[in-house]
Amino acid sequence: MSDVSISIEGVSLIDFYGVNNSKLKLLKAAFPTLKITSRGSKIKVAGNENDIDRFNGKVNQLVSFLKDRGKLNETDIETLLDNDAKDMPKYQPDNSEVLVYGRNGRLIKAKTPNQKKLVESSFNNDIVFAVGPAGTGKTYTAVALAVRALKAKEVRKIILTRPAVEAGESLGFLPGDLKEKIDPYLRPLYDALDDMIPAEKLEYLMENRIIEIAPLAFMRGRTLDHAFIILDEAQNCTESQLKMFLTRIGPHAQCMLTGDITQIDLPKNFTSGFKKSVKLLGSINGIGVVTLTTKDVIRHRLVKSIIEAFQKNDERNDK
Repeated sequence: MSDVSISIEGVSLIDFYGVNNSKLKLLKAAFPTLKITSRGSKIKVAGNENDIDRFNGKVNQLVSFLKDRGKLNETDIETLLDNDAKDMPKYQPDNSEVLVYGRNGRLIKAKTPNQKKLVESSFNNDIVFAVGPAGTGKTYTAVALAVRALKAKEVRKIILTRPAVEAGESLGFLPGDLKEKIDPYLRPLYDALDDMIPAEKLEYLMENRIIEIAPLAFMRGRTLDHAFIILDEAQNCTESQLKMFLTRIGPHAQCMLTGDITQIDLPKNFTSGFKKSVKLLGSINGIGVVTLTTKDVIRHRLVKSIIEAFQKNDERNDK
């Protein structure tokens, strides 16, 4: 009878053990003769020495797979437990520009030159303004950068926010409870997260407020620190709202503001503060500004043509 302690190093414990230890339970079921307990990054195993050696080998292979692939689902675990390591799905990232491995091992990275500039600017600045038309991947790239920072333990949480409604964020007249009122406005952020994080893990992260999605009005009075903060649809913020938001940022936070100055939805008696903020703050050391264009559009091929047609029409009307 032997008793050993195995250390799990260099990977997220949530990714390895699973929500409510769902993945650890698969390991336990595969080794019924062993007594297996976990505490933090340590797994204690008691039982036959040969079985412990086999268990230790499987754990090391799972850790290596998780490090290489960036994900470890229950199918991966079952494949490894039933076969040798050589039968595990083979994976090689195509280059070093991958921001995060999404669901089903999908590679998520900057696809256009200006998206790459956005990534570089985020690495070199604490606050970044991403300015560009619809379909250029502003929000998606920002969320990928936030997820990358969280997985790398560069931040403790992700905070995603956007103006809930156009005219002063008046939620009261909408039907339903608070979540039902604000969810339609925050749906694009949920969609991006769904692409990058498995459903059960995303639910865990949101329930434990490691990922927080809320309307901009909810930021007032807070200090947002040790977080990657994204303000989406910033063109629909007034100057006072942007000032409020930017002065919430703590000393150990990163922030990205995304906006399309051609799609300002504020009523006529409200003025967007986004364009002015970019001009006023863009020259400050530590604040970056990246402008995306129709060349960066990655949606349907017609989206680029639609944007350009509206731009030409606006230019004619301005003359």
